[in-house]
Amino acid sequence: MTSEQDQGRQWLKISITTDPVLIDAIEDFMVGITDAGVELSLDQPGNKALINAYFDKGQEDQPGTDLTLSQLNSYLLDLADIFEVAVPTVETSFIEDEDWSKTWKEHFKPFAIIPGLIIAPTWEPYEPLENEQVIVMDPGMAFGTGHHATTSLSLQLLQEALRGKSNSSVLDVGTGTGILGMAAALFGASRVMAIDNDPLAVTATRENITRNQLQRIMEVAITPLATLTTPYSLVIANIVHDVLLELAPDLGRLTENGGQLLLSGILHGLQVTNIIACFENLGFSLKRQEEKKEWAALLFAKG
Repeated sequence: MTSEQDQGRQWLKISITTDPVLIDAIEDFMVGITDAGVELSLDQPGNKALINAYFDKGQEDQPGTDLTLSQLNSYLLDLADIFEVAVPTVETSFIEDEDWSKTWKEHFKPFAIIPGLIIAPTWEPYEPLENEQVIVMDPGMAFGTGHHATTSLSLQLLQEALRGKSNSSVLDVGTGTGILGMAAALFGASRVMAIDNDPLAVTATRENITRNQLQRIMEVAITPLATLTTPYSLVIANIVHDVLLELAPDLGRLTENGGQLLLSGILHGLQVTNIIACFENLGFSLKRQEEKKEWAALLFAKG
């Protein structure tokens, strides 16, 4: 009898067809629970969007399929009620590892995440045009490729924050694949420290730093935020509202006087109001706010 392991690694594929207004919220939820990756396809029939999420079927420490689907269905019902749209449909299937790897690469092409900054996969060489900068990366099928609105919003504010500040030191909290930290290095920061509590994220970021020859400027580590003592001229945190509030004292402490704080992963409306109030109480003032779809990014000055 042939074992499942002998047959090769399998992935559970969860396909969600949804109203486009729910894309970002569903994508964030799936990124939070998947151990592999999430891909997005727009322009589906009936003006729908398709989100595919992948789970390693062979990982014993991963939640069971029934639990995952139960959490997802409950979340989708709540979302549909909040946004007053149809409840998204969910389908599941299993695919072989070779098929998943091929599918992932087919969906990750070079793209301009903001004007002048290109994200390109390692397997597809890209020749930059004049005045273009390129980040070459392999997300390892785990942490996203920069397509999310919060990343582009953060990059817009990051450019502004570093303009004319070539000696800036930058702390990137919850770095993921390291896109924001690497962009900070390309935008002129003299020193970038990236931290994440996920060993796989740190490994992916370290490899991406080497790929882009940024080792002299940028480093990455699994370092608890609370243990850091040296303040930075710019602190970046693209996480989520609740975590930003939880980390607020340390984020404030690690931003030097006269420095800047860039926060994203925030839904517009009440979440923005909460974040602004919290950091104003810590001695910050809002410099600029950018919004895209339902997401917001905020740039603060300290002092």
